[in-house]
Parts: sequence; C-alpha cells; structure tokens
Amino acid sequence: MALKAAFIFLAPGAEAKKHRSLVSTPEVELIVVGVADYSAAENIAVELVAEGVAAIELCGGFGHVGTSRVVQAVEGKAAVGVVRFDCHPGLDGKSGDTIF
Repeated sequence: MALKAAFIFLAPGAEAKKHRSLVSTPEVELIVVGVADYSAAENIAVELVAEGVAAIELCGGFGHVGTSRVVQAVEGKAAVGVVRFDCHPGLDGKSGDTIF
C-alpha cells in the first residue's frame, strides 16, 4: 500500500479546494494543496487526515507558530514535518509567523 501524504503551501489568495493537485507514484500518493493562511491550513489538514493522509509536510512559509497550529489540529493522527526558511522568499523575506 502506498503512503498517502500531503504538502501544504502558503500563497496569498490560494483556495484549498481550487489549488490542489495529486501526484501518484507506486510508493507515494502526494496531495499538494495551497492555502491562504494558517487557519485554512488547519482546516485542510483535518480534512486530509480524514481522507487517509498519514504524513503532512508544510512549506517553508510556516513558522513555528503555524507549524504548531497544524500539529494541534491533526491531534496526532498524522506526522507533520516542515521545510524551514527563516525568511521565505515567497513571503517577501518574512516568516509566516509575522504575517499570519
């Protein structure tokens, strides 16, 4: 059985239902989802877990606070990891913690 995983990225104006893509390989099914802010990330993370996602990776725009919010939202039902940028180039050199 393939690992069902997700990558959540932050992008102003992103809508989780609209900005979503699936990549399937023999070993991994990866759902890529764009969200506009931490609140939307929490909501989609819970939905993804309900769909069977076992691992969620967050983009570098998530700071410590945003990562913590997603970890708390999934309540231990999925592993949560994060790509780390202290100053994310897609967020004008800021961490999501200073924006959201």
